[in-house]
Amino acid sequence: MFEIGIQLRKERGPENVFDFSIGNPDVEPPEPVIAALRRVVAENRPRSHGYMPNAGFPEVRAVIAQRVAARSGIPFTADDVLMTTGAAGAINIVLKSILDPGDEVILLNPYFPEYRFYVENHGGRVIAVETSNKFQPDVARIAAAIGPRTKALILNSPNNPTGAVYDAGVLRELNAVIREPVLVISDEPYRPLVYDGLKPPETLNLIQRSVLAWSWSKAMAIAGERIGYLAIPPRLSEAAALRNACTFAIRILGYINATALWQLVVALVPDATVDVAGYQAKRDFLCDALNSMGYEAPRPQGSFYVFPKTPIPDDLGFIRLLQEEGILAVPGAGFGRSGYMRLSLTIPQHDLERALPGFQRALRQVR
Repeated sequence: MFEIGIQLRKERGPENVFDFSIGNPDVEPPEPVIAALRRVVAENRPRSHGYMPNAGFPEVRAVIAQRVAARSGIPFTADDVLMTTGAAGAINIVLKSILDPGDEVILLNPYFPEYRFYVENHGGRVIAVETSNKFQPDVARIAAAIGPRTKALILNSPNNPTGAVYDAGVLRELNAVIREPVLVISDEPYRPLVYDGLKPPETLNLIQRSVLAWSWSKAMAIAGERIGYLAIPPRLSEAAALRNACTFAIRILGYINATALWQLVVALVPDATVDVAGYQAKRDFLCDALNSMGYEAPRPQGSFYVFPKTPIPDDLGFIRLLQEEGILAVPGAGFGRSGYMRLSLTIPQHDLERALPGFQRALRQVR
């Protein structure tokens, strides 16, 4: 999609290409984040640019542990938090720590496609399990998929690509079927981006054998800074061994440490979040417009994606029709669910409005 976008811009001019394909925040970081960055740079405190423990600055980990403990009620300490190169770094160090070749990891379909590469990079096998018609985890299917080689289940709520927020009752049911050695990796970079006053359930509270992978990429609109953390609850029987393995994996996988300056920044403003009202307004505008045309476009509960059905089963074919209109979208097949397409809300409002006639013309073609 990225390469196609470059080519289309050359052919048609950038003003005639509408890129719904990539989840790259189109807003700037909140002012408290920029102010914290200025403060950290201006202070230039001793050793702020030097080597540190693999798990990150102890004082930063203590701040994050305090915040996660306050939110979850779990007594996290600095030892239970590892600063990571984004949520991707957090997930990869866990998988490196727990997988032997041939071990299995359950992914809920549709899922962020890089999960498959993460699993396979560490010798694992992906077991894809379908979700419900509302994209909620299907606990019976998950239970049936758990076998002697199952080591992990990755949850992503709010979800990319669907925008679904997993229901607390479903997570409680899931907790009943998760047993050692299976570990739930809860990937939550979109947690602050929820709509209509919704509050996502605390997965750490509801699933005993879970760890948290976090990134500030979306919450603070700093995707290029690659800063996040892994929180390992001390209640896990293998918590100490897992912490040690993950700390070592940070080193051997080449991530080394999360960026020093950005560790210090997020410690100053750990809860700073972009204003989600803009994303919600664009969600409402796009879903209402598509539904009025005849698409089936349910409103996502969170994230900054819309996941409508394509008007024909061949989502790849329909994506090509949209490309003829200068619209870049991602086929659902890329996430394991054909017949859908993912549209990012990280597109300027005026481009969103100008793209609507193209959506209308593509729909008329297939009808």
